[in-house]
Amino acid sequence: MANIYNYSKNAIPELKRSIKQEPAVACVVLMLLSIPLTYSANSISLGILALFTAMKYGVKSFRKDYSLLIPAGLYLLMALSLIWTIDRTMTINALSKELPLLIIPLCLMCLPIFTNMQRQLILKYYSYGMFAYCIFYLIKAVVRCAYSQDASVFFYHQLVTLDVNAVHVSLYMTIAFFWFLVKKEKSLLEKIAASVLFVMVFLLSSKNVTITFIFLLLVYYFFYAVTNAKTRFFQVALLLVFLVALTFVGQIKERFRIEYDTVMNDGTVNENLSRGQDKVYNVSAEQAWSQEKFKANDFFPGTAYRIYKFRIFIEMLQEDNIFWHGYGLNASYSKIETKTIAHELYLGEAGKPGYQMSNFHNQYVQNFAELGIGGLLLLLAIVIINLKNGLRSKDFVHISFAVLMISLFLTESFLWRQRGVTYFTIMYCLFNAGIGWNASEKNKQQL
Repeated sequence: MANIYNYSKNAIPELKRSIKQEPAVACVVLMLLSIPLTYSANSISLGILALFTAMKYGVKSFRKDYSLLIPAGLYLLMALSLIWTIDRTMTINALSKELPLLIIPLCLMCLPIFTNMQRQLILKYYSYGMFAYCIFYLIKAVVRCAYSQDASVFFYHQLVTLDVNAVHVSLYMTIAFFWFLVKKEKSLLEKIAASVLFVMVFLLSSKNVTITFIFLLLVYYFFYAVTNAKTRFFQVALLLVFLVALTFVGQIKERFRIEYDTVMNDGTVNENLSRGQDKVYNVSAEQAWSQEKFKANDFFPGTAYRIYKFRIFIEMLQEDNIFWHGYGLNASYSKIETKTIAHELYLGEAGKPGYQMSNFHNQYVQNFAELGIGGLLLLLAIVIINLKNGLRSKDFVHISFAVLMISLFLTESFLWRQRGVTYFTIMYCLFNAGIGWNASEKNKQQL
């Protein structure tokens, strides 16, 4: 408690000085910390950033930065899809949700370029904020477990709710963890925060994020950590011991076991969903790709489901003229439903949504299917620029963000969720503003 008190005592004056010097710092911190909250909180924080930028700077301070113009260009393509969309209502409704792609880059092209110190300060308060969210989620889980005697409340969506989404939160926590990890001199509180965030990533049990997280940890220890060989060996050994220990945690082990079994074997029984004689069978990766018809008691685990979604996208690409322009923003649901019915997947019942209700779970495919080849190329340009700038800056937090997003886009339509598009856009702009292809040498020197 003394460490927390001392941190708060020193942090508040520091934040006040930074806000006085550049109030936009507070706007960005507010946006980042509002993301796990309600959608209205996300929208209000975005409105505050836009209003502050318009009132204090306006268009007179606008500077061109191609790195930031590309996300804005992606939004303009989304708006342009109103011309050819097959579902005008869905496209219009989605355009308001995707506004961060346009508003955030435009704001940061009007605001002064953040100095490296200001950017680090934003990441600092973001990371401490994620640590605070960790404590909140864990306390809530302890209380729920005490009442229900059910340890599953400590894992996956039950830990943070399905709406907030464990996959998304695991990304937030991972970036915060790496900020603490790369800090050269850590206080006791910072070591505690890093440890809690580390454990939280595994409790959230996102297979994609967890695997990428382990990969990034190994890359950091072997190529970026400023330690001697003996210390590095000890840290890697400790990580391996921890990973072995995780195999004894039932909830985590089960999620990875199902994926392994269904990639390697056909027709395995899903013990969690089966009830007595009513068996539910896992669909394997091979079945998801080639089987023509399915049954109501066939269940698609994560990998198989994403393979099936990619398969029906290929079918759509062959059947419909969507290569150049796609179906229109958020307009592919009717086509997904048609495929779901044709392949006889589970269509749901009261309180249980069917497979026709979800998107492609792949951002690259989602862009291609709804915005055509132009939408895919713009997304590829964004992730390549992000990774290139991260590698050039040698900022491991930036590199981690870039690698995680490339990986997560393979399994999630991350930008088609309000929290997802807000988080990605503000972090992308924060890391890349001022180091675009045409940024002046003067602007570069301010970083």
